[in-house]
Amino acid sequence: METQLNYINTDGNSAVANIAYAFSEVAAIYPITPSSDMGEKADAWSAEGRKNIFGERVDVVQMQSEGGAAGAIHGALTGGAMATTFTASQGLMLMVPNMFKIAGEMIPTVFHVSARSLACQALSIFGDHSDVMATRGTGFAMLSSGNVQEAQDLAVIAHLATLESQIPFLHFFDGFRTSHSIQKIVPIEYSLLHDMLDMKYVEAFRNNALKPETPFCKVGAQNPDVYFQGRETVNKYYDACPGIVKKYMNLFGEKTGRYYKLFEYVGDPKATKILISMGSSIETIEETVNYLIAKGEKVGAIKVRLYRPFSLQDFLDVVPTSVKKIAVLDRTKEPGSLGDPLFLM
Repeated sequence: METQLNYINTDGNSAVANIAYAFSEVAAIYPITPSSDMGEKADAWSAEGRKNIFGERVDVVQMQSEGGAAGAIHGALTGGAMATTFTASQGLMLMVPNMFKIAGEMIPTVFHVSARSLACQALSIFGDHSDVMATRGTGFAMLSSGNVQEAQDLAVIAHLATLESQIPFLHFFDGFRTSHSIQKIVPIEYSLLHDMLDMKYVEAFRNNALKPETPFCKVGAQNPDVYFQGRETVNKYYDACPGIVKKYMNLFGEKTGRYYKLFEYVGDPKATKILISMGSSIETIEETVNYLIAKGEKVGAIKVRLYRPFSLQDFLDVVPTSVKKIAVLDRTKEPGSLGDPLFLM
């Protein structure tokens, strides 16, 4: 565990880009508010010759659109290069077709998203979770951060967990509220990141790459009977994923002293009313909960971090048995649904 803490002032985009750069060999980018800074930082660091944890300069390329960026990432991953990208809102929507393919082919990667409203009745560059929630059917694991420190730390956990689980991760944090918020955090040295990385999973990823020396049929066309059976075969990987994330959360805690949980309860252990939320709102909620407890209220809140795969048992483990009322604060409007995504889990 680190004994001396050296703080820095930084914003969420910079903190996350620093981690993504460390674990990547390729980054395909395209700017869109409020995620643009992540790609710009990576591009600048690459131009300066900065090295990742493997001692290599990251190959950063700007494509013609977010669709092209996602396609380039898919190609790089298929070729055995550890790759990442950064996006938000409509840009993330253009990545969805490739996200289905990347997840379907069980390829480890992390997409970092500064969550932002999708343009519906009007354009908005500010933050809800409508963009990330629109991708929840792709098969990507979804990990949520609530502040700049968490954004850095959970980015590390996402990059570690994706390699072992073979499930791609979408790591998201709130646009502007976290992406551009300058906060005091404890940074992480690249040497520590390298120590936490188990290279056997990197080698396994590279061994699955398409290459002339070991040709194999990667994908094909399937009829409904075989196709559906194939989709069911991934269940064991998704069942194992929450345990893998917990493993790296514990490892991260041992190395840094900052422990995270899939679901974290704050408040009165015998609360009768609780809130459930994720993203930057959890900081305000926790402060409010503490204020109300001081006034004698029996209230609490649950911070959701791993939204997909949703681990029901881990969720139930943190819900006080005394609870009588639960309010879920969604930040997504899904017209026609019986409930919005977080409410429905």
